[in-house]
Amino acid sequence: MRKKIKLGTLLLMLSYAISNAQLNSYDQKIELTGITDQWHTVPLPNSVFSDIKNNLADIRIYGITETDTLEAPYVLRVSDAKGKLSKVDFKLINTSSNQNGFYFTYEVPTAISINEIQLDIQNENFDWNVMLEGSQNQQEWFTLLDNDRILSIKNNQTDYSFTHLNFPNAKYRYYRLLVKSNVQPELQSTTLYLDSIVPATYQNYPITDFEVTQAANNTILSVDLESRLPISYLKLEVSDKIDYYRPVEIQYISDSVKTEKGWRYSYRTLTKGTVSSLEKNEFKFNGGLAKKLRIVVQNYDNRPLSFSKPIVKGYSYELIARFDKPADYYLVYGKSDARAPIYDISQNGFKLSENAGEVKLGKQEKIIKNYPPIPSPLFENKWWLWGIMGIIMLVLGVFTLNMMRQKT
Repeated sequence: MRKKIKLGTLLLMLSYAISNAQLNSYDQKIELTGITDQWHTVPLPNSVFSDIKNNLADIRIYGITETDTLEAPYVLRVSDAKGKLSKVDFKLINTSSNQNGFYFTYEVPTAISINEIQLDIQNENFDWNVMLEGSQNQQEWFTLLDNDRILSIKNNQTDYSFTHLNFPNAKYRYYRLLVKSNVQPELQSTTLYLDSIVPATYQNYPITDFEVTQAANNTILSVDLESRLPISYLKLEVSDKIDYYRPVEIQYISDSVKTEKGWRYSYRTLTKGTVSSLEKNEFKFNGGLAKKLRIVVQNYDNRPLSFSKPIVKGYSYELIARFDKPADYYLVYGKSDARAPIYDISQNGFKLSENAGEVKLGKQEKIIKNYPPIPSPLFENKWWLWGIMGIIMLVLGVFTLNMMRQKT
């Protein structure tokens, strides 16, 4: 009977050790409580991104019982934009001109709304205003845009154009575009769109340090965040009231090495674009994990622009997870060699719960590694080593003297 009890205790201890071994291969854990249903959402706090892999592949949810370790499958959800940009069929039915400019009239044969028009104009170096109107019968026209600006600049330094028209949803059979110009617009093509994209939702990130420097013909903006965070939005704030069109590159520090002359940084590009007085200077890109940003604005021969502190944002991240059995569950992360998990619920066509309640997150804790003790060297004190070497040399000396005596 005692043998059975001892064996059962041993198996229980062994099972517990194996269960915790999976957790011990990660660096951080957060206890999850308030699990009452099969489906729950697990919000990822910003503190997680300081220790996680760039591709978020090392996130796991483990449940610990007395005899086993359970892995709860999850799907990562990001608050990025949803929906699509759809082209709308149309016909160009008329072109004309008068003292006001050049007119282009389009017919949309289907009863569908539009809210964007993209113009492909072959002319170079133009600066024109346009007006857009809508009508059901070509008798009565309603103004959708008035004096919107389109622009093209092309020279040895700049190749920039802005020919995109945005307006509220409109559903007319006919649209009339007036380009207010004395020069015939070489309109290569026109594309009508219905933008049904639901905008992304972002969370604001506080900036802890901001510095503007000039280097050669570039303005460099250095931005420090409070921690490593997933960045997907940046807006540049320019106080100048002049027209400007400058190439810009947004970078983040991917690595750093400390040298005798200070820190040396390696940069990677998040996105490239143009900072322009015609646009909102908003840059959206796939989230990259970064703590330090560098924005390089090319001035060429122009005077530098005046920048104030930019706005930096990122998507919200959450997991929708399935908890099949009662256990003590933990969100774990921080494993350099982890691969992204493959779960059934992540496959297309699998229906997830739409009304999953949110779990409660405990404190972030560092996982204590239970590494086996490193055996001590045989001789920790160097005097022991010198003593043994001395004895060996003495024995060799005596042996040599005995050999010499035997020869004589």
